[in-house]
Amino acid sequence: MRSLLKAGFVAAFAATLLFGNVLISAAQKADEASELNKKVTDLYNAGRYADAIPIAQQVLAIREKALGRDHPDVATALNNLATLYRRQGRYAEAEPLYQRSLAINEKALGPEHPAVAQSLNGLALLYWDQGRYADAEPLYQRSLAIREKALGRDHPDVAQSLNNLAELYHNQGRYADAEPLLQQSLAIREKALGRDHPNIAQSLNNLAALYYSQRRYADAEPLYQRSLAIDEKALRRDHPTVATTLNNLALLYDSQRRYAEAEPLYQRSLAVRER
Repeated sequence: MRSLLKAGFVAAFAATLLFGNVLISAAQKADEASELNKKVTDLYNAGRYADAIPIAQQVLAIREKALGRDHPDVATALNNLATLYRRQGRYAEAEPLYQRSLAINEKALGPEHPAVAQSLNGLALLYWDQGRYADAEPLYQRSLAIREKALGRDHPDVAQSLNNLAELYHNQGRYADAEPLLQQSLAIREKALGRDHPNIAQSLNNLAALYYSQRRYADAEPLYQRSLAIDEKALRRDHPTVATTLNNLALLYDSQRRYAEAEPLYQRSLAVRER
């Protein structure tokens, strides 16, 4: 009897050790994927998409093996890899990854979860890049509705969804539809983030670009100028985003034949980009 009890104890202890080792292994895999994902983010921010792709593929493989193919973290890895493909114009490879990411999040988290809004946004961006505006619009609209309901109408993510939908309308020449969305996005960001946040500069720049498209130069100019001032303060004077805003303001002056004002901005924009 004592022998049987001892054997049972040994078996139970071995099972406990095995279970503990499985947990440790899973935790190690999660840590490995997180570290690799940080590298992907750094390479993405540096515009090194080709270098980031094999690491993003590795993150996806680790998470699928450790968590199963239908886990929300797998959906995030799919979304990140799809975004890298999209940035390289590899749309046929990106689309099924975005679609799978969306399906996983809808099933695992429910159709009104903010992560679903993020997946919708990624797929909509892909369609936008391809000029498939009719496919992108309902995805942006659904993403916006989810975020408004889940996060509240004054959340910065709602502002981003408003901005995305407005930019889609702008590209289609639907200026009357775009303007109130951009104004609302700007108001939300100013309230939530303060008047000097880089996202404010983005909203100002997009609204100014809308006015520029309509030749409303007097409305566009102070927005570009304020956007430039924010970016120079929040980022740095030789940041690529500053170069873009300088170029936009120069184009505005160029369109008004204010060449003496445009030339130094073009020159400075070029110098920043060369560096």
